[in-house]
Amino acid sequence: MIASKARIKFNRRLSKQLGYRIPDGAFHGAVLDALATRIVFDLFDHSTREQIVSFHKTFLDCSCREHPFCGCPEQKFAKEIIELRESGLNHHEISAYLLDLFGIEIFPADVLSFLEDTVHLLEAIEEIAGLEGETVLVDKTQEHIAAIEGKKRT
Repeated sequence: MIASKARIKFNRRLSKQLGYRIPDGAFHGAVLDALATRIVFDLFDHSTREQIVSFHKTFLDCSCREHPFCGCPEQKFAKEIIELRESGLNHHEISAYLLDLFGIEIFPADVLSFLEDTVHLLEAIEEIAGLEGETVLVDKTQEHIAAIEGKKRT
C-alpha cells in the first residue's frame, strides 16, 4: 500500500521530543500514536507545527474505536493522492505538495506506481460491474480512470 512508502520529514525532531527513536514511516503505528496523543506543539518551529496540524486534521480525524490504528489514516492518504491526481497534479507535483503541506516524503515514482495500480483496479471493477449490468458503477469507474489518466471522458 502507498502509505507504507511515505516517510515523515520531521521524524528526528519528533523522536527527540518523545525521548526514544520512532520509525520514519509516516503511517507507522508509533508515529500515528505520537502524533495523535503525545506531542507538544510548542517545541516545533512554525512550519513544522503547521505540517503536523494539517497531517492531524487530514489523516487522523476519525471517530473509530481503534483510532489511530483503525486503517483510516492510510485510506485517507490513498484517497488524498487520488484526489490530487484527479485535480490535475502530476506525480512530481503530488510528491512536492505532500512534502510541503504535511511533511510527508514520498518518491514521485511510488506515487506514479500507486496511480497505475489504482487504474488497473478500477478497470477490473469496471469489467465486473459491466458483467453484472451495473451501468452507474461502470460510468463512475470510467470517470475516475479518465481523471487519473488525465483524459477527458468521451
